[in-house]
Amino acid sequence: MSEREEQLARLARGWDEAVTGYESYYVPRFAPWVRDGVDAVIATALPEGPVLVPCCGTFPELDALVAQFPDREIVGIDLSAGMVRRARERAADHPRVRVVEGDASTLDPRWTGRCAAVVSIFGLQQLPEPDVALRSWTAALRPGGRLSVVFWPSNTESDGPFALLSEVLRARIPAGDRSWEHRLVDAMTAAGAATARDELRTHPMTHPDAATCFHAHTSSGPLRALADARGSLFIDQLRNDFLRRAPAGPWTHHPRARHLVADAVDGVRPETL
Repeated sequence: MSEREEQLARLARGWDEAVTGYESYYVPRFAPWVRDGVDAVIATALPEGPVLVPCCGTFPELDALVAQFPDREIVGIDLSAGMVRRARERAADHPRVRVVEGDASTLDPRWTGRCAAVVSIFGLQQLPEPDVALRSWTAALRPGGRLSVVFWPSNTESDGPFALLSEVLRARIPAGDRSWEHRLVDAMTAAGAATARDELRTHPMTHPDAATCFHAHTSSGPLRALADARGSLFIDQLRNDFLRRAPAGPWTHHPRARHLVADAVDGVRPETL
């Protein structure tokens, strides 16, 4: 198994185990950004074709997409079998919706030039090569189609639980390479799209207390795979540092997500992926 395949396998296992907690804790808190991502697609006239949702997770985008596009095929793709099962439960009453278990970081060539829209919320930053993934998603659009992607950038907040988690984690593990963030617009352009929007979207998020926030992040959130890999002693040390520096009581913060919107340009053919 290659390093990339191992990374994807760890990612899938982590989210398989996190699915129930993610659905109950994070889906309600992420809802404003989900609405941002879906609204960008609803706000424009789309060509014919399906709506593709790579990294769909439990599919929180689904209700809004079905309400707006009841007659379109809507397809979610996710690497995690656990997430796919939960997404299929959500989609069970919608015959034109299906959920595919698979690697959304490089789409099957059959999607190229076929989709009316691609929507993805908080999946991009988890992938091995996010800029390559974004180029693949953009290439899936038909001329006139729209891409709407929301993700967590490296500088999500300067003060809050996400910032503090990053600080205590960086004291033990070096930060990963985030240079891909600077290549995203070029990736969309290379795939034949014009950037319509590149902005930070901020919404308030509240946690009952620091301990609950930490537990959610390491059991049902993006640090689940790390917790599984490093074990309980590592997580206990991380928790102690985090709680020692965190405020008491409910914790409200205003994290910033980056929202990219692009439109496929008529007459421009994407370069070979």
